[in-house]
Amino acid sequence: MNLLGKTEFTMKPLSKPIKAVVIFVALVVVLFYGFVLGYPPMLRWYVGDKVSDLGYPNQDTLSNAEFERVAMELEHRAVSWQIENALASESNDSYRAERARLLGSLPSIREEADYPHIHYFREAGIRTYEGAQTCLQCHETMQVMHPDGTTETVNTLNDVMNTVHYRLFSAEPDGFTTVGYDGRMVNADRPIPVGKIDRACGIPGSFTWTGWAALVEAHPEHGDPVMHSEGCGQCHIGGGYGPASEEMMPIVFRNGFQRDGIDCLICHSQTYDMNQRFVIDDGVGTRWNQDRSMQAAMTVGKPTQDGCLHCHQHNMGGDSYPFNDASHHPGYEAARLLHESAKRGTPYSPEADVHAAAGMTCLDCHTSVGHKIARGQMGVDLVSNDLPHVEVSCERCHTSAPHVANPDVRAILNGHTARIGCETCHITELWEDNIVMVDWTDPVWDPEEGLYHPRAVHRTGDMSEAVEYLWYNGTGSFLANALGTNPTGDGSYNPLMENLAVYDRVPGLEMGGIEGGNFLSPLSPEMLERRRQMVADNIAPAQERGTSRIYPFKLFNARMYEDMNNQGPFGAMILPFDYPTYYETGDAFESMKQAVSHTIIRRMYQLPFKLYMMDEFMAYFGVDGWTMEYPLDDDNIEDIQPNWMRQMGTLMLNHGIQRQGRTCAECHVPEDGILDFRRLGYSEERAVELENLPEMQMLMDAGVEMTRRAPDRHSPWLDAEH
Repeated sequence: MNLLGKTEFTMKPLSKPIKAVVIFVALVVVLFYGFVLGYPPMLRWYVGDKVSDLGYPNQDTLSNAEFERVAMELEHRAVSWQIENALASESNDSYRAERARLLGSLPSIREEADYPHIHYFREAGIRTYEGAQTCLQCHETMQVMHPDGTTETVNTLNDVMNTVHYRLFSAEPDGFTTVGYDGRMVNADRPIPVGKIDRACGIPGSFTWTGWAALVEAHPEHGDPVMHSEGCGQCHIGGGYGPASEEMMPIVFRNGFQRDGIDCLICHSQTYDMNQRFVIDDGVGTRWNQDRSMQAAMTVGKPTQDGCLHCHQHNMGGDSYPFNDASHHPGYEAARLLHESAKRGTPYSPEADVHAAAGMTCLDCHTSVGHKIARGQMGVDLVSNDLPHVEVSCERCHTSAPHVANPDVRAILNGHTARIGCETCHITELWEDNIVMVDWTDPVWDPEEGLYHPRAVHRTGDMSEAVEYLWYNGTGSFLANALGTNPTGDGSYNPLMENLAVYDRVPGLEMGGIEGGNFLSPLSPEMLERRRQMVADNIAPAQERGTSRIYPFKLFNARMYEDMNNQGPFGAMILPFDYPTYYETGDAFESMKQAVSHTIIRRMYQLPFKLYMMDEFMAYFGVDGWTMEYPLDDDNIEDIQPNWMRQMGTLMLNHGIQRQGRTCAECHVPEDGILDFRRLGYSEERAVELENLPEMQMLMDAGVEMTRRAPDRHSPWLDAEH
């Protein structure tokens, strides 16, 4: 109490222990927020990523009147499609016109053809589509049903960004059926982001980091220069200046730039315009444009077959396939470069696959859990798997005894399913532009297009040249080799030393540096023996797992530049190409140097990356440790060499299914059969028995077709008028 009668309060000094605690807490808070705010820009600087506000030239704002006009046009178009489908079998023009008039007046037809988001947008006053933030106004969360029937409410944005379609990799330890040449299952011990770093992907010739979005200037022999778009980003839903590098780091901070770039509509819009997919340069960098129009947004729904094939048809039939719709819409500006070579050669279209002809869509088999889509357990070349426990197989619908038509022989035919995959008999042809071997180090000039292209050493639809039938148990090697074993063979089956190590099917085929088609010929005797031992010790146990059956695999190999400082008996670290330099100049070596100078490639040759992932990554290659000898340094550039992979890669064939399978005489014949029983590991005695089956006469008596078909030389799809 002071003289004025007021009470005074004084604060006692904090004791030293309490003061220390306060200082410590304050320091932790400052460090935490400093890290949260400072880590993202530091990471972007470290790996060379760019971010900026994203704008899209076709992102429009509609007035109410324009909105209603577009809505009316969309409804009319949808009704017309419904009516066309209903009248597909009507040939009489008079009846056709009258039926069309009557069907168009039916409320049920108009309601079924409606796009529900037109109503939602109308009521909500949405007249501009602004990407994911527009979708998230209503879809911030979503209900997901798991395979066991349980449901879960998840954050929609996180659900999208945790998929392989966005991240391009999976770090889940149980999401892999891939074994490294060191004998370990990939990511079984310490998950690392396998996927973003190429293993042996010679088709695109580049890493996603160095080849995401590029503008390439063509100089045709006749005509003015033309700009083209090229890069991995054309088929991925992330819309920034490169893949989401921060997703692969041990600590992930997501930002609004990532969200704003996600292309929801490429999968969900029924009227997505692929002509809007072209590369733009906004001054910050190059990136892929998207269809951000209100028209596309007004037709969103569940993904259809067309939504999947916007991207996946490019990998199957190639851009030369006449029913590849995306290739007919290459871009209003800087049109995308079209690639004739098909990666798998088995398109999914009514003209090529019985399931597509029956009206089945991709999601009928590749079921989804939220935005994660089942790949199935039987993929060799696709390492990552969002839903490893969700089955995608023929047996899921057809059972393991699918042959029921002819009671006299169905037991014999169904008996094949224990040893033969369905695809072996029911995929009978490939698209003619299927690529088997490509040499990126020796580009060729196309005067008509005005660009250099990688040399297609061998491109064919002949299955006898493009396909190898292999035992497969669902496990693949780190470089996409099908693993399995002949359960009744003589123990000689060894595809990594024989079947996949030699390609001698085309006499006189020129494959620079490879003697007699033997990809092991460049290996030293010591390296060859090391390979043999690693196969015996590490790969053979993986081949014995589970049940093996014979499946068809598309063969593929590529010649690219390799960093020989990081090599093993199965190959070396593949180096990427810079697309503009490659296509415009044809200087493959300079193109490689440009790509390898990218910031993130430099970081891969430094200690943090070595400890975080590169040692682990190269161990799966069968390489002991990651040597941080940057290949462009003066002392190391001589160690860059052009090489073919030391074995063919195998891409499993699952599409292009025909109802009529192969005839018995196409396999069970003494000479030139589809199946080479000796290469499949059967003893000589058993091979002779399989080539001269006594059951053949019984099958003929039962009316089963025995005639051998002529060898496939080109696809009969070409015989149709397109």
